[in-house]
Amino acid sequence: MEMEGLEPNPVTWTSLLSAHSRCGQQAVALRLFGDMKMRGVGATGEAVAVILSVCADLDAFDEAKAIHGYVVTGGFQDYMFVKNSLICMYGKHGNTEDAKFLFSKMKSRNLVSWNSLISCFADAGLCDEAFEVFLQLEKSEGDPMVRPNVISWSAVIGGFASKGRGEESLELFRRMQQVRVMTNSVTISSVLSVCAELATLGLGREIHGHVIRGLMDENILVGNGLVNMYTKCGSLKNGRLVFDRIQDRDLISWNSMIAGYGMHGFGENALITFDEMVKAGLKPDGITFVAVLSSCSHAGLVAEGRRLFDQMIREFRVPPQMEHYACMVDLLGRAGLLQEASEILKMMPMEPNACVWGALLNSCRMYKNTEVAEATASRIFSLKLETTGSYMLLSNIYAASGRWEDSARVRMSAKTKGLKKSPGQSWVEVKKKIYMFSAGNSSMQQGLEEVFVILEDLGMRMESEGYIPDKSFVLQDVDEEEKKQILNGHSEKLAIAFGHVNIPSNMPIRVMKNLRVCGDCHNWTKFFSKIMRREVIVRDGRRFHHFIDGYCSCKDYWGGIAVFSKVVGVMKTAGSVKVGAAADARTAAASAAILRSRQEPNDASKQPPQ
Repeated sequence: MEMEGLEPNPVTWTSLLSAHSRCGQQAVALRLFGDMKMRGVGATGEAVAVILSVCADLDAFDEAKAIHGYVVTGGFQDYMFVKNSLICMYGKHGNTEDAKFLFSKMKSRNLVSWNSLISCFADAGLCDEAFEVFLQLEKSEGDPMVRPNVISWSAVIGGFASKGRGEESLELFRRMQQVRVMTNSVTISSVLSVCAELATLGLGREIHGHVIRGLMDENILVGNGLVNMYTKCGSLKNGRLVFDRIQDRDLISWNSMIAGYGMHGFGENALITFDEMVKAGLKPDGITFVAVLSSCSHAGLVAEGRRLFDQMIREFRVPPQMEHYACMVDLLGRAGLLQEASEILKMMPMEPNACVWGALLNSCRMYKNTEVAEATASRIFSLKLETTGSYMLLSNIYAASGRWEDSARVRMSAKTKGLKKSPGQSWVEVKKKIYMFSAGNSSMQQGLEEVFVILEDLGMRMESEGYIPDKSFVLQDVDEEEKKQILNGHSEKLAIAFGHVNIPSNMPIRVMKNLRVCGDCHNWTKFFSKIMRREVIVRDGRRFHHFIDGYCSCKDYWGGIAVFSKVVGVMKTAGSVKVGAAADARTAAASAAILRSRQEPNDASKQPPQ
């Protein structure tokens, strides 16, 4: 255009900026806006709105504030679409107060204005504030067309889901259906994430049916959500079926499937899926390696884990972060290689956090290594990384060694610091209703008396078949008979017995538990599945256990930490760890230490004690 002697006017520049923004070339659009200003071309309101959106996407807050000044000097402050862009920009930068102030000063508002502020609060994790604005929108007077639409509903549903308030998120989803607002892929993705976290397989299946009827089953966001939901609800087969039907799988698709196999104890399948992903041309990221290393840890694949850690650094150039070291410490520790695990901690390029130290402490519990446990706990407490789990692990290690006074001392120390242990709870879904059970609670749900009768009957049948209650898992200084009663009141046993009575025999009993399954309950469930000829699927705080005919999918190799499920949300937002030359050298040293550890655990001799 310029070659023909024509000078681009403001409309031309606006079109150019908008085109680059829509094509994902935000950095180029920002540079072009600077060129336009240098040439003395006055920007249009539309151009300002576009570039504010660009600044929000690029996290270019300083540039955005300068453009806000231009909005005022240029006389664009009363343009509704410019104000909406400003609200979005401040919201994406977490500046909710300025966004709220701009909204309050608007002379007139459209639906975009309301949705911008709702999304602003929801993205900042302020779901109650987002819902308050949502309610104001519902009750607002004036234009009857300005009412919550799918974007409004999706924002508040997603806001509650992201904060772990799943029940409220589902209630909003039900209200959305009642007022007949059509859902979109964002809505469905949020609801599926809630189903995954709450392990409500029945509702997840209903949502899947809704997806098919709404012709959304080919949407990649929905497909990934379904894979995640099915694998976390214990239906690995259905998760794989959905995964196989996704046409253009992205990295999230592969990561979800790899993590699913790992959670269910199928480490070899996770490795095969990882290789398939690489052959398909996708480059694994940090989350991929957390998933596959965690899978190796759950399955005891020590050599494969070492190889993958080295491959991550050397071949794929992914810098190891805290979560990767936690996986390696967990992998080696659970295999009984406590010395090698300790060496990794010493050579890490960053200060180990509570998750990494906790992995080593948990391994000490498994192998009853009090000496290393005391040194590890001392280190945790000196760094002020105290968590309830660290205190409870050390207390349990003392109790397992018969050091009752030390165990009580550690628990009292935790209590004085205001740390409380979460009570063991298990829940089971029966006819679309969730039944919750707590350890030792004999007065929870209707019909629990029948459950205890069944447990007593099962106990006699199991003992005749060779089951012996493992009283070492009662970490209390009480007599033998009381220990037996305590074991019989563990929450997963109550839930399984309740499910046995109320779930048809041709359907699996699916039990979810907030804490790790203890060794006695694990052994008890194996006997139950064989004697009663029932399939039982238990999801504890770390992984899945599939019990069929007296066997468990974990092959009795279990008890580690839940690295993957706890860190993915952090890693999605965290950048690469910035380390200097010395830290890079420590990374190489840690990697070399992992590869030097060639002692492999023998299947028979290196299994963690049950």
